[in-house]
Amino acid sequence: MIRLNKHIAALGICSRRKADEFIVAGKVNINGTIVTDLGTKVDPEKDIVTVENVSHEPRTLNSELFYIALNKPVDIISSASSEQGTSVLDLITKEQYYKPKFEDDVSQLDGVRIYPVGRLDKDSEGLILLTNDGELTNELTHPRYEHEKEYEVTIDKKLMPDTKKLLSKGMLIEGEHYGGMQIVKEWNQGKRVILTVILKEGKNRHIRKMLGQLGYNVSVLRRVRIGKLKLGTLTIGRWKFVERSDIV
Repeated sequence: MIRLNKHIAALGICSRRKADEFIVAGKVNINGTIVTDLGTKVDPEKDIVTVENVSHEPRTLNSELFYIALNKPVDIISSASSEQGTSVLDLITKEQYYKPKFEDDVSQLDGVRIYPVGRLDKDSEGLILLTNDGELTNELTHPRYEHEKEYEVTIDKKLMPDTKKLLSKGMLIEGEHYGGMQIVKEWNQGKRVILTVILKEGKNRHIRKMLGQLGYNVSVLRRVRIGKLKLGTLTIGRWKFVERSDIV
């Protein structure tokens, strides 16, 4: 028997923290009965858990976990749903696999529910991780773990010293605090400037909002690293399997 929130996270539905919110709100039931007690435990191999009216059949704790690195193109949505446009999940096909001849590898994903970890907005490109490992998702997305995400950012002019200080300290934007970013490199490319930036937390359009607040226009934003996992030479739109040890 394990805690309900841990089981929901292991199913790949959401983080433990978000699972607690669903439980308290009465959006979770076990075998047809709504539960709101955060201490509730379940048997992963016997109990049917329903979250927001979607049922999840029992699974063994030894169910295989998958980790996929994708080089997301611009205009693709970092969502498990295609309601608002082409989703990153739509790219996880044998045609987009970086080893297209290995169809047996791709067939491992048949019936497996994977989902993207964290955000990478529609206007941005680069590395995004997809998995069915809820525990790793929670670890990579929760600020307290401080896992680094590295980006290459193209802006329209050179950063001033005072601007760098503001960016490193973080700032308040529309009443919400955005944590500081580490600028590890800056170089010129014609009339434009390219920055290498590291974040340890990531809110929606975090880098764009902070730079925009200070009068800078971001023309290209590319994520090149998540934890230990690097984008490397993976072609835009292509994906590959990776190991958990490649990430953290």
